[in-house]
Amino acid sequence: MRAGPSQDEIRRQNLGALLRYVHVHGATTRAELTTTLGLNRSTIGALTADLAGAGLVSEGTPKETGRAGRPSLVVRPESDRVHAYAYSIEVDRLRAARIGLGGAVLDRRELDRPRGLTAAEAAPLLAGAVKEMQQSAPADAVCVGAGVAVCGMVRRDDGLVRLGPTTGWVDEPIGAALGAELGCNVPVTVGNVADVAAFAEHARGAAAGCDNVIYLYGDVGVGAGIIAGGRRLTGHGGYGGEVGHMVVVRDGAPCECGSRGCWETEIGEHALLRAAGHSDARGRDALLAVFDAADRGDLRAQTAVRQAGDWLGFGVANLVNIFNPEMVIFGGGMRDLYLAAAAQVRSRLNSMALPACLEHVRLRTPKLGDDAALIGAAELAFERLLADPLDVG
Repeated sequence: MRAGPSQDEIRRQNLGALLRYVHVHGATTRAELTTTLGLNRSTIGALTADLAGAGLVSEGTPKETGRAGRPSLVVRPESDRVHAYAYSIEVDRLRAARIGLGGAVLDRRELDRPRGLTAAEAAPLLAGAVKEMQQSAPADAVCVGAGVAVCGMVRRDDGLVRLGPTTGWVDEPIGAALGAELGCNVPVTVGNVADVAAFAEHARGAAAGCDNVIYLYGDVGVGAGIIAGGRRLTGHGGYGGEVGHMVVVRDGAPCECGSRGCWETEIGEHALLRAAGHSDARGRDALLAVFDAADRGDLRAQTAVRQAGDWLGFGVANLVNIFNPEMVIFGGGMRDLYLAAAAQVRSRLNSMALPACLEHVRLRTPKLGDDAALIGAAELAFERLLADPLDVG
């Protein structure tokens, strides 16, 4: 018979639950924590004292109460002091940010990324951005980890990018390369960009309060972050969510993954620009120019947008039938396509989705915008701290 958890284990679990709540919800009164966590007032007081002693939270009186009597103390995350570094490696750009406990973006840097840049070449650029941000961090700042969002299939166990068709990466150890450049002991965690963006939107964005969510992310390629039953659905090795490689056209256009007729060959950057007569162009600015031309009445651009929007709705309808989500969020280039072709997406969805799956689904754009990937990468880094707040130096 297995013994129950020890008092120390229970205490650590409660510390993690309290810190996680304040991290996600921000400044919270002791009274609210008592009610939400189901613990008594003295226990909440002892836990907040422990976290304050570790420099993770602070306590103070609320600025305004509007009530008579002694106000409940407010517990706040030490956002300026306790932080993680977050990186987003995208097709055309590299981004880095310092993100405080509680999800506040404290500082950021952005660099152009030449297509074809390897992990070994990207790591020193990102590390250089971090060293710049360290100059403006408080002297007593504590970095608890680093998270990386990357376009590609990421092995969960060690963060190796097994395949990134749109970046040309095969078995690239970006986590190890970046850790070596940073020269620090904090762990570097790597995740797929769509997966970490879904993580962020579920925790503190458009999907907060939703337990079943699909976050579609697109640029040259297309992927999805999937939340099922409140948990990230990443598959056995961490490679789940590669919805852009659903085959939708038998013997269709060749895909960079090596197959043919993948969904992203109909809705990705190359497909839309080719259909609009701009095969030599690339990047988000080129896509926005197509959408602008469609708005101004360019018939070829309008046809290209309608066609891509119809295929977007086709794939979304299949995903809705399979996963029965409460919400589908369109991020990256998929946001721009959805906004330009919402009528086609909804029409295809209405004609293909099962009524029982369709009746509650909502279509949304990211509340966190382009920051979703960075905030999600930071959430990966914060997980170790939130699981055991007193075990992180």
